[in-house]
Amino acid sequence: MVILIGNQKGGAGKSTLTLLLANYLTEAHKRKVTVLDMDYQQSVAAKYEKAKILDNPAPYEVIPADLTHFPMLLEVLTRNPKETVLIDLPGKMDDDGLIPVILSGDLILCPFNYDEFSVDSTLLFAMVAGKINNRASIVFVPNRIKATVRYDTRQDVDRALSGFGTVSPGIADRIGFQRVDTLHTPATVLPAVLPVLDLIYGSYFIKEAAR
Repeated sequence: MVILIGNQKGGAGKSTLTLLLANYLTEAHKRKVTVLDMDYQQSVAAKYEKAKILDNPAPYEVIPADLTHFPMLLEVLTRNPKETVLIDLPGKMDDDGLIPVILSGDLILCPFNYDEFSVDSTLLFAMVAGKINNRASIVFVPNRIKATVRYDTRQDVDRALSGFGTVSPGIADRIGFQRVDTLHTPATVLPAVLPVLDLIYGSYFIKEAAR
């Protein structure tokens, strides 16, 4: 199974969601996971290298990858039918080299924030990804929801995004997300993320296994 995590908007939480999902799949479900870090900032790969310095056993592998090497990497990784490949996409959609990456996805996760610029970028990402790959389901993940903020346009945004995919429950903003790495997810953030991750797993992984 190949899962893409993407959005054109920087700071939407792509890399953090990639780490959360990788940790969840390996810890809670003992799945074989490989992460391809294709984001320009390579923050997931940097955390992975830092963890190796600490001499901790890695629960999964993180491979920094560019678009030119993607087809060969995917062929090698997907030879194992039980492999789950998570791809942290670049933050821009203006490279034709992304087409085979988007085509490879079985599921697309799109974290976003309820602000005007983030929503516009999210809608554009969904339209482009859906045109390229119309077989992959898209799940929009509202991220960094602040309890003290009123999101007056939330229902309208959810309605617009629902035309392209499914909107998951929101993830509340927690300072502990800054401490997520390739070794563990802090217990303080689990109540905020487990409902979303359980929903994704139950809705898509179990269905995929049943095919």
